[in-house]
Amino acid sequence: MSARLTLITAGRVLRQVRHDRRTLALLIVVPCVLMGLLAWIYADTPVFDRIGAPLLGMFPFLVMFLVTSIATLRERQSGTLERLLTLPLAKADLVGGYALAFGALATVQALIAGSFAVWGLGLDVAGQNWLLIVVAVVDSLLGTALGLFLSAFAATEFQAVQFLPAFVLPQFLLCGLLVPRENLPDALRWASDVLPLSYAVDAMRTITVDASAGADVAQDVGVVLAFVVVLIGLGAATLRRRTE
Repeated sequence: MSARLTLITAGRVLRQVRHDRRTLALLIVVPCVLMGLLAWIYADTPVFDRIGAPLLGMFPFLVMFLVTSIATLRERQSGTLERLLTLPLAKADLVGGYALAFGALATVQALIAGSFAVWGLGLDVAGQNWLLIVVAVVDSLLGTALGLFLSAFAATEFQAVQFLPAFVLPQFLLCGLLVPRENLPDALRWASDVLPLSYAVDAMRTITVDASAGADVAQDVGVVLAFVVVLIGLGAATLRRRTE
């Protein structure tokens, strides 16, 4: 793997996204609008402070998953990946470049959405605000990595979108956002233990209620980052030159 080729690939992807205003709007505006809508719905109640932090990680995760999976699929459908792989460019360089580019976008997205939620909407948590934003960034990276991996198995953009209910919504149901994970039936609780979004929500919930649980948050973040690394590795291993 070459750091130079990885950076060149990342730069190319970022230049393409820069000229796509609708994608930029989806990345930056949508999570802020969703958080604003949530704060408006639960105005003058404690509900926003209770569920705002977990959803702050959920919204960027969903958006980055969609953007990354569809953008990568388009590269394959257009033949761009096939042309690039005729060059002295390893699959790891290519996937690493995509991960770096979309990871940078995910970081910017989470920073903006997190800052807006905390200082614009008044989201109040027991833990440190900066730690809340760090976890939001990690959640965005998880969406990016999952999108990179699953895009290899989609033949059309419609199929890529279908992965949302197939692979993301089950995590949403089992991550502890709707029902505490310890209250789930045993089989579902065991399933939730191997889903990365469960640990992301656990970290956000801990920050919401505990001001001195930095070690627990760090452990959950470490698990999520491990999933990110594994998914990116699997994305490189399953990368195909072209969609048939």
